Amino acid sequence: MCNFKFFIITLSVPLFLTGQVQEVDPPSDVKTISLGVVDNASGLAIINLNDRLVLEFDVLNNLEEDFYYVIEHFDSDWNPSQLMKTEYLAGMDNLRIVDYVNSFNTYQIYSHYRLQIPNQQTRLRVSGNYIIKIFDDYDDLVFSRKFMVVEPMANVAVQIRRSRDVALINETQSVDFKVTPTTSNFNNPLETIKTTVLQNNNLKTAIHGLKPQYIMGNELVYRYTNASLFWGGNEYLFFENKDIRATNLGIQYIDLQELYHSYLYTNIERSRKKYTFNPDINGGFKVTVLDRDNPRIEADYTYVHFSLSAIEFLNAAVYVYGGFNNFSTTKENEMVFNPNKGLYEATLLMKQGFYNYKYVVIDKENTLQEGAISGNFDETENNYKVLVYYRDLGARYDKLIGLGEANSVQMTN
Repeated sequence: MCNFKFFIITLSVPLFLTGQVQEVDPPSDVKTISLGVVDNASGLAIINLNDRLVLEFDVLNNLEEDFYYVIEHFDSDWNPSQLMKTEYLAGMDNLRIVDYVNSFNTYQIYSHYRLQIPNQQTRLRVSGNYIIKIFDDYDDLVFSRKFMVVEPMANVAVQIRRSRDVALINETQSVDFKVTPTTSNFNNPLETIKTTVLQNNNLKTAIHGLKPQYIMGNELVYRYTNASLFWGGNEYLFFENKDIRATNLGIQYIDLQELYHSYLYTNIERSRKKYTFNPDINGGFKVTVLDRDNPRIEADYTYVHFSLSAIEFLNAAVYVYGGFNNFSTTKENEMVFNPNKGLYEATLLMKQGFYNYKYVVIDKENTLQEGAISGNFDETENNYKVLVYYRDLGARYDKLIGLGEANSVQMTN
């Protein structure tokens, strides 16, 4: 019993990791931020060195404000890089975003901004971890987002397995992987190689700093019992409101006030229920709209009403959580317990589309408990990514040299 409690604590996720730079969440009038290789991207942005990166976001007013972007480079642990800006950036940043367009035929007026990198003024020179920061006219930071640039120099083979710890076998999933260089061998890999393991593109629950357990020739083998364990979680809940004038998937009824209001069916606590497969997109979202040509500017905003039937969590806070808000836990997506109804409730302003979400708890120790309401099951379908960084002897920055990916659908014993 003591060992079981120890590993439960080990697998808990602190809300903030000491020493790592944190992303800045946007104010309430900046919505639907996407960052990736395509328009309307969902999930963590991981691109190859010569790929394009697309940032999009909405500002809910008609002021056509000016925004500026700044790009910064970081090491594998998200500490500021030793490189000068001219070493990781060709051209310049701190430039105005000039590509924007106003919404068309929507109840909620907004301006849609789009930035592509590389562009005529800005190009990335090296691989590694980056943050893009968006500033307003007053030089105030509006929000920031992390992204990664890969320079392939290694193959990363990933395998998802059931836990080797019998006490956790029904609740967790273990990530094993092997790293093999494709060019030259690694120098002193125990010191020069660093890794990050991600579940469902969520940096906030990532595992950092695993060292190879075995070195077989030029192959690095990672096969841990507990260090690479993730809680299995549960499938995400979802809704779709591509037609705001009618009830869609997951929506019980609608109401038109100053904007449309979409009331979702009340969800129940699933931690004590049996696992049920329910296809999802692992926390992602997609902006969609019915009978319109351009969702970027023709999709409207609606007030989405969430409700959860659960006992009141004392000394803990409950949040609506997903890729739509970058897996953040802020006042905006915090739920309030209604004692008269016996429900947790929250109302979020969201763009039309298809959304995954779940309910999570932040306890009194500021620790994220993803499965406190949804439950943890080893059968859950999850996506995993392994990022491999290399800083050669005498080098001044961490190259991101490999990316491996696997899904728990192919989990083995």
